[in-house]
Amino acid sequence: MLFEVWAPRAERVELRLEGRTHPMERDAAREGWWRTAAGAGPGARYGFALDGRPPLPDPRSRRLPDGPDGLSAVVDPAGFPWRHQWRGRQLPGAVLYELHIGTFTREGTFDAAAGRLPHLAELGVTHVELMPLCSFPGTHGWGYDGVAPWAVHEPYGGPEGLARFVDAAHGHGLGVVLDVVHNHLGPSGNHLPAFGPYFTDTHHTPWGAAVNLDAPGSDEVRAYFIGSALAWLRDYRLDGLRLDAVHALRDGRARHFLAELSSAVDALAAQVGRPLFLIGESDLNDPRTTTPREAGGQGLHAQWNDDFHHALHTFLTGERQGYYADFAADGARALVKTLGGGFFHDGTYSSFRGRGHGAPLNTLTTPAHRLLGYAQTHDQIGNRALGDRLSPRLSPGLLACAAAVVLCSPFTPMLFMGEEWGAATPWQYFTDHRDPELAEAVRRGRRREFAAHGWAAEDIPDPQDPATRLRSCLDWTEPAREPHAALLDWYRRLIALRHAEPALTDPRWSYTHLSATPDGCLAFGRGPLHIVVNPHPHPGETRLVPPAPAEIVAAWRPTDPPAADGTLRLPPETAVVLRSAG
Repeated sequence: MLFEVWAPRAERVELRLEGRTHPMERDAAREGWWRTAAGAGPGARYGFALDGRPPLPDPRSRRLPDGPDGLSAVVDPAGFPWRHQWRGRQLPGAVLYELHIGTFTREGTFDAAAGRLPHLAELGVTHVELMPLCSFPGTHGWGYDGVAPWAVHEPYGGPEGLARFVDAAHGHGLGVVLDVVHNHLGPSGNHLPAFGPYFTDTHHTPWGAAVNLDAPGSDEVRAYFIGSALAWLRDYRLDGLRLDAVHALRDGRARHFLAELSSAVDALAAQVGRPLFLIGESDLNDPRTTTPREAGGQGLHAQWNDDFHHALHTFLTGERQGYYADFAADGARALVKTLGGGFFHDGTYSSFRGRGHGAPLNTLTTPAHRLLGYAQTHDQIGNRALGDRLSPRLSPGLLACAAAVVLCSPFTPMLFMGEEWGAATPWQYFTDHRDPELAEAVRRGRRREFAAHGWAAEDIPDPQDPATRLRSCLDWTEPAREPHAALLDWYRRLIALRHAEPALTDPRWSYTHLSATPDGCLAFGRGPLHIVVNPHPHPGETRLVPPAPAEIVAAWRPTDPPAADGTLRLPPETAVVLRSAG
């Protein structure tokens, strides 16, 4: 087989394969590339020695059996024994479910997670969104410190384990989306700088030197990350990628990396004959992220909408600190604004940033499904001091209100694992760094960060303590117990309603009405459906528009039908979905 590596600064490169040394030659057709042919089959261990130094793993390694500091192993993606044909599932009409392989089950493996797929199929979600799977040092971690963008984390089950999981998901009719990190690599086990200018001091990120997307040598670096993205989609038959923190991709070139990536993904979709999509996480509130390339945008197919989350969060919890402050001034009206236009900060002043922020979306040309809406994510839970979900702070009724807003909004809804039954387990920040100095630095940094917000150091979970990860694993006995069982049934009913009612997946930003009532309730209508939410501990009242006869389709608490004039009286902390008789 052919072994290749980009090492433009090396004077001599050798392939070390199964204990034997094979000199490599410069590729006359590609500047900085080295190549050689050698006999090898799946599982063969190999690495590249630069200028006589000890061998390092292949930057494009698909498998690292001994972790990022060990040698690579040959993988033949064509040899995966796929059982199910798959034509793909597009993003419009989707319901996504974000999960972390290491905590979805206590076993923390692909095979254990696959055993829970029937639950997701019965729930009614359409796609599983896996948090990052790239190899990182240690066994357990969030995955955002990955250092091998082409490799599958071995403790989860490696490449074959991922293929089995995807195949099983497809067998249940579920698409699979993978969260990938292109904006930085982790602090330990990153060997890319030894091979070439993968990073640059021209720009800086919160994690140090930026990935080199526009400095000398950046052509190959861009090709490296685009090639990795295409390999995930092609070789593992994934349906889409979630791109972490795209605002940290520092790129001053005329054609942004994201536009180049989205063009390559669209071309691959045409080649393989199934829909593929990219979802960006961005805090820029920039419409260009999802504007088509031909209209001057970057061409991503969707982006996370944290403004919707913040508005919904403050509407339900009343929290006001940090970036919640602007939303909490009037949570109901902030929610109305994000439901009606996507972004709350669309050029308005952000007190958290101390400046104006964002730009307005054109709702006439931007389908609403291009924004993801959610009440909880790994970020909004795990980055809290105690990793607490909404469930310890909100009643089951308020959790039901959150579900109704998310699943009846025009956005593409996304749930975070366990949300559907109001999981009581936290989801905390955990790491497994093997370098003692790095482990201690992370521990101190976490405690220092939250001490600045008034938390006592001893109250902050130790990221390195294995108990922190174990506390974060879902408790799969909960869904059978109350109040979890009732909430799970509510989510199933709402998701089924979303699939059955075309008005709920209509990509147009069209409402028959959208308002916050004087007493702080939320009411909006989509087609024949009316969604009314009362987050207060006292009864509420609203008037349906128009006041046509309506039947109750779903209600968290028993609710009387509206009066003849359209007046609907709501029990405390409840959500109601009605359908107009006409």
